[in-house]
Amino acid sequence: MKIGFIGLGMMGAGMASNLQKAGHDLVVNDLTRQAASAHLNAGATWAETPRAVAQACDLVFTSLPTPADVQTVGTGANGLIEGFGPGAAWFDLSTNAVDVVRALHASFAEKDVAFLDAPVSGGPKGANSGRLAIWVGGDRAIFDKYHAALSAMGDQAAYIGPIGAGSIAKLVHNASSAAVNVVLAEVFTMGIKAGVEPLALFEAVRQGASGRNRMFDRLSDHFLTGSYDPADFALRLLHKDVSLACQLAREVQVPMRLTNLALMELTEALNRGWGTRDSRVGSLLQQERAGIPPIAVAADKIKAVLDADAK
Repeated sequence: MKIGFIGLGMMGAGMASNLQKAGHDLVVNDLTRQAASAHLNAGATWAETPRAVAQACDLVFTSLPTPADVQTVGTGANGLIEGFGPGAAWFDLSTNAVDVVRALHASFAEKDVAFLDAPVSGGPKGANSGRLAIWVGGDRAIFDKYHAALSAMGDQAAYIGPIGAGSIAKLVHNASSAAVNVVLAEVFTMGIKAGVEPLALFEAVRQGASGRNRMFDRLSDHFLTGSYDPADFALRLLHKDVSLACQLAREVQVPMRLTNLALMELTEALNRGWGTRDSRVGSLLQQERAGIPPIAVAADKIKAVLDADAK
C-alpha cells in the first residue's frame, strides 16, 4: 500500500520506519528533507508539501507537535485538504485538542475524506519497537479497513469510539500520569528527608499493595537516577497535553483539582527552561522545596532491585 506520512520527529520517525518494514511504500514530508533521510534511504519518496502527499496517497498519517501544526498541515496553504480525492483517509497520530479534531472531521467530511484522531502512547521507544497503543476515534469502518497499517505501527491499535474518543482517552492517560508523578515526588521526598535512603525506600514500597501493581516502578528511570536527559517524553509536550486535558475539563465543567496542580508544577518546570528535558524533571522542584540533596542512585543498583523481582 502507498501511504503518506507527515512528521518524522521522535515519534513519527519510528512509526514510519515500521510501516516500511511491513512492506508499505511511503511518501513523506517534514519541515526539512534531512528529517526524512533514513526513510528516503529505505526507499520512501519525498513530497514537497502536504498537498503533494495527499495527491499521491489515499491514506495519510500525521505525527505533529501541536494542534496548530495539525491544522496548518490539514487546512493551511498547500494543506492536505487541497490534495485529497474523495474516499481518502487521514489518521492524525498527534495528541490533539478534542474541539480541533471534531472541527477537522467536519471539514474533511465535506470533501468526502475520512478524518480520524489516533493518538499514540508508548514514547519513542515504543514508536521504534512497535510496542505502542493507538487509540482511534472516528468511523469504525475506516478503522477496520486500515487496521493492518495501524497494527504495523503499534501492537495495541484499538477503536475507542466516535471522533474525539481517541483524543479523550489520550488526555485522560497523560493527565493522570502527570498527577501521579507529582504525588510520588512529594511522598518520596518526605520519606527521604525523614531519614530513609532513596533506594531502600524504593525497594520497600515496591513490596506493598500498590507497589506490587508496579505503581512505584516509574521512579526507576529518572527520579532515582537524577538523570532527565535525554528525554523519553519532553516536558514541553506533556505540558501541552495536560493543558489540553484541563481545557477539556473546563469545557465539560468537570473540576480537576489535582490535575490543575500538576499543570502548575509542569509550568514552573517549563519556566526554568527545562522544556526539552524529560517530562518528569519537575521532580527536581520538589527536591528543592524539601531541602534534600539531589537524588542520584546508581543505575546498576536500581536494576538489581528490579531484577530481584523478575527471578
